[in-house]
Amino acid sequence: MEQFKGQPRLPKFAVPKSYGIRLKPDLTACKFAGFVSIDLDVVDHTKYIVLNAAELSVDSGSVSFTTRGISKVLEPSRIDLVEEDEILVLEFAETLPIGIGLLKIGFEGTLNDKMKGFYRSTFEHNGEKKNMAVTQFEPADARRCFPCWDEPACKATFKITLDVPSELVALSNMPIIEEKVDGHLKTVAYQESPVMSTYLVAVVVGLFDYVEDHTSDGVKVRVYCQVGKANQGKFALNVAVKTLELYKGYFAMPYSLPKLDMVAIPDFAAGAMENYGLVTYRETALLYDDQHSAAANKQRVATVVAHELAHQWFGNLVTMEWWTHLWLNEGFATWVSYLATDSLFPEWNIWTQFLDESTAGLRLDGLAESHPIEVEINHAGEIDEIFDAISYRKGASVIRMLQNYLGAEGFQRSLAAYIKRYACSNAKTEDLWAALEEGSGEPVNKLMNSWTKQKGYPAVSVKVKDQKLVFDQSQFLSSGSQGDGQWIVPITLCCGSYDVRKNFLLQSKSETLDIKEFLKDKTDAASAWIKLNVDQAGFYRVKYDEDLAARLRYAIENKFLSATDRFGILDDSFALCMARQQSLTSLLTLMGAYREELDYTVLNNLISISCKIARIVADAVPELLDYMKQFFIGLFQNSAERLGWEPKPGESHLDAMLRGDLLTALAIFGHDLTLSEASRRFQSFLEDRNTPLLPPDIRKAAYEAVMQRVSTSERSGYESLLRVYRETDLSQEKTRILSSLASSPDPNITLEVLNFLLSSEVRSQDAVYGLGVSREGRETAWKWLKDNWEHISKTWGAGFLITRFVSAIISPFASFEKAKEVEEFFASRSKPSIARTLKQSIERIHINANWVESVKNEKHLADAVKELAYRKY
Repeated sequence: MEQFKGQPRLPKFAVPKSYGIRLKPDLTACKFAGFVSIDLDVVDHTKYIVLNAAELSVDSGSVSFTTRGISKVLEPSRIDLVEEDEILVLEFAETLPIGIGLLKIGFEGTLNDKMKGFYRSTFEHNGEKKNMAVTQFEPADARRCFPCWDEPACKATFKITLDVPSELVALSNMPIIEEKVDGHLKTVAYQESPVMSTYLVAVVVGLFDYVEDHTSDGVKVRVYCQVGKANQGKFALNVAVKTLELYKGYFAMPYSLPKLDMVAIPDFAAGAMENYGLVTYRETALLYDDQHSAAANKQRVATVVAHELAHQWFGNLVTMEWWTHLWLNEGFATWVSYLATDSLFPEWNIWTQFLDESTAGLRLDGLAESHPIEVEINHAGEIDEIFDAISYRKGASVIRMLQNYLGAEGFQRSLAAYIKRYACSNAKTEDLWAALEEGSGEPVNKLMNSWTKQKGYPAVSVKVKDQKLVFDQSQFLSSGSQGDGQWIVPITLCCGSYDVRKNFLLQSKSETLDIKEFLKDKTDAASAWIKLNVDQAGFYRVKYDEDLAARLRYAIENKFLSATDRFGILDDSFALCMARQQSLTSLLTLMGAYREELDYTVLNNLISISCKIARIVADAVPELLDYMKQFFIGLFQNSAERLGWEPKPGESHLDAMLRGDLLTALAIFGHDLTLSEASRRFQSFLEDRNTPLLPPDIRKAAYEAVMQRVSTSERSGYESLLRVYRETDLSQEKTRILSSLASSPDPNITLEVLNFLLSSEVRSQDAVYGLGVSREGRETAWKWLKDNWEHISKTWGAGFLITRFVSAIISPFASFEKAKEVEEFFASRSKPSIARTLKQSIERIHINANWVESVKNEKHLADAVKELAYRKY
């Protein structure tokens, strides 16, 4: 027995070939009974069969192993369910014969409320609360529904049968082949699946309406949602049909199943899950309501659908060999979902918005407590934490960098070859590199190892010396410390115009380049702007010397640069300032050059940077905060006035999203006119929910503005928002409200809001939306987290949502004392599922604290801020 304990992987002496699974969920008692028969290939001499099982009670009398050929039925002499390792060990009296046999196991389990395994979700129908049964198996929770070899490499076929109440809809990965009704119960049998991994098996049982369409080659596509919401599924249905056709062409391989169902689930921990042929979603990621959804919701639905459908090829057809290669699934699906969305909605400029993904990756990967893209996994409990910005966002960014380096056409051809080669099988990172290397003749493996096998990324510094450019790379860390990583960096640069380009690989610590060689007009050498990392295609930061930085500032003011490059210069400058490698004064001067900025993505980043600076200044030099807010208001006023409050007929999707973001920023920085106008429009909305005065795109701005003026003595805005929350049945509206409530500057209100998040009125999947408290509410939120930790840990501790509580409440602090206090509190309370997040959050406090100290001591800051606040443009 002992030899099987504490192992990251199951022993390989028996290999599953096909599963027959029968499940009978009881939606009233919230239990289920099941029976599984597994065709096994015994490949090694053994007396043991070891597979995964967790939180199941196995009926020992039902367990047997029948050898094929001699038809001998063996019963185990001992059955052990080892809960801490989530394994079921069957010991037999004699050695099992090599070859195929049939393992049978009967079991029972609970339909839990933890949003993992086989769980229950609640919904209302005709005013009555009802349960539905749903599965969520990724990463390692199929074992909570039936005993199985719960590892991605153990692919097998699945034949599923369900016994369910006859009035309910019962769905699985494959189409139904037979349905027998017997009074109140029906038995539904599904076609056998192709070979697939256990984490992609799925079952959904509940009351649903649906809308339906077909692809041109006959794949039936349906969107299922709660009764009465079918119309809200039409947008996602349309996106799905077009996306399937697009991927069929891109991957040179048709979608491999006869149907695709997409289902909106009221209680769902992640955004969505790519189960083969039965994709499940949060309602906010699948449903779109013409009347009450915002442009941002529409974009969210399109990109999530495109992401999940990409997995039907990249993940489901070709599957990672082990969780170390999770990034192959997630990084790739993230990148290709932008490719699909851009093809369907070119007017959204989605590749510019992709920079938000890159920035999130760069932010996390600038921590010493980051991890490499390929990460060792030694226990199932560690897997949840790597579904993070490294696997998804850095993963997607390095794929974009590589595609940019190899060229789009060759990249696509090699990908199609890779999918063809590994279809119905498993692959590792190096298998993808090999396919791309074969197709391009470039040393892809060598180039990419430096990006996936070590954590972090470089900052490339560039300076002019005797008409030469001198490049130098060193690992960038937000703490300002020196890391010792080195990369092979694909450098791209433009000089004075986008027609004058130069590309090379920076393979050593430093390199020199003669500018004269590639400047057409030699007289420009002393003044031409030079921009590295053109269009931000590379996953690295750039640090310019003062002369080059001044030339770039001039180029921004004179509108010579593309939106992606304007974004990159600002974002790198902010990161360098946080790492104390650049003064706040110089960052603010650069920000002043963006006063006439019109691009959605650039402005959005400018807003989020402004909010972060305001927090640091409030901690460091509070007496400058009002001047700082004045400067930020001046920065956004032009654009806000251009857009106004009213949507313009025929305006772009991006302007619709930008209006709300700008008004939110003005409200948070205390712009009186914005606060008063928001309040007026909110009053009209309370009187008539369909008023044209508060369309969905500006509701969040109005809600945040209302909360700015709420206090213990003036509660009406808060009470009104709670009323709207209680009356709406649209998840998007509920999350909009939740994410606004905590922004109140009154700590007493903050505490009420946080307690509301723990009430039965907020689904546990949604509580995390309300954790973004104001700076004034930080201390209150920390005390609340400590007081309620046991409850929070019990409710959310089984999944990844618990990490959001830790990072949202701890990261915003900015003092070394607070970091110590957090460490002391968690010393006895940490567990594997939050260990990484906790270390990262404490590191962020240290980074903030050092930044605050450096801003406190910055000479001339006060003069610069006052000058910027009063400057008339």
